[in-house]
Amino acid sequence: MQQKMQHVTILGSTGSIGVSTLDVIARHPDRYRVYALTAQNRVEELAAQCAQYQPSIVVVGSAEAAQKLQLILRQQGLHTQVEFGAAALCAVASAAECDCVMAAIVGAAGLAPTLAAARAGKKVLLANKEALVMSGPLLMDAVAASGATLMPIDSEHNAIFQCMPAAYHLQHKRMPSQHGIEKILLTASGGPFLHRDINTLDTVTCAEAIAHPKWVMGRKISVDSATMMNKGLEVIEAHWLFGVPASQIEVVIHPQSVVHSMVSYVDGSVLAQLGNPDMRTPIAHAMAYPERIVSGVAPINLIKIAQLTFEAPDLVRFPCLKLAYDALQAGGSAPTIMNAANEIAVQAFLDGRIGFRVIDQLIARVMTALPSGPLTEIESVFEQDQRARDVANSFI
Repeated sequence: MQQKMQHVTILGSTGSIGVSTLDVIARHPDRYRVYALTAQNRVEELAAQCAQYQPSIVVVGSAEAAQKLQLILRQQGLHTQVEFGAAALCAVASAAECDCVMAAIVGAAGLAPTLAAARAGKKVLLANKEALVMSGPLLMDAVAASGATLMPIDSEHNAIFQCMPAAYHLQHKRMPSQHGIEKILLTASGGPFLHRDINTLDTVTCAEAIAHPKWVMGRKISVDSATMMNKGLEVIEAHWLFGVPASQIEVVIHPQSVVHSMVSYVDGSVLAQLGNPDMRTPIAHAMAYPERIVSGVAPINLIKIAQLTFEAPDLVRFPCLKLAYDALQAGGSAPTIMNAANEIAVQAFLDGRIGFRVIDQLIARVMTALPSGPLTEIESVFEQDQRARDVANSFI
């Protein structure tokens, strides 16, 4: 059968997820074409992507970056339209010419264009976990109202999606008990400090924190993995994606990062999705679903791996994980506040302004200082987000 060409917008094309998405697209030129690429300020990398993938439009973060990019493109003989700013991001995410949006902008900055794509009824490939953490009910309501398709890209959530019954994904108001789902088992590598002496974590350096043993990720996400806040955010994301309460989401440490997550059923069955730690697998799955296409990832060699180990997370070593569960239980704006405080704390650590173990302390102080409130519209999300950032900066 001849496939309909899908036109793809990649929000955050110069990051690791964006680069992996382009790699999958390049393997299937008969199925996918790039409509738009966006990046904050990596102008040279974006220009190289434009030369290879010939997007109709590109978006950068500032007028200065746009001017610089336009000059490079003209020197290369390219006439790609160049825009800048938040409004332009939302425009390319919701454009009529676009069928599919890879939402891979890290942090709160990715919320507005992701929501714009959902409201426009696009196929949204969600790699920006903060969009659901900050505004879970608003995003899920937008998906339901527009008929958009929301596909998880995080390897863990994509694995859960693959282990769920097909009928479960067709429901808007999902009820796990009706499908025999007992629990979601969300796997975590444990990051670089899983077995480090807990008394030495005060002296962790930036270089040590971003040196993930299994995954190649950006600096912010790597620090989140080291504190396990990344897994905490994924717990909240799983709650909204799959309609499962916090009591039925369990985090399991799995250092080999081969089992990407599991779903436990009431009959005693546990379904797992296994694969090499490469983001091209969930990207290819989500792009082609319900079909399967080549991703460029080699199959795992179970004989070579030899063993798979699992253990419970230590909440003394990883207090950020407990903070995330607390925020999910509190509901309302608590996850928004927690996420904003974490972004400020992580950046302060990367800048050398605070120590590694101050990250969780700062987040806890902000969550205590700002009680949770209702989130009724996107403006209230941004208001709570900014309040939390202001308080976090004042504490620093």
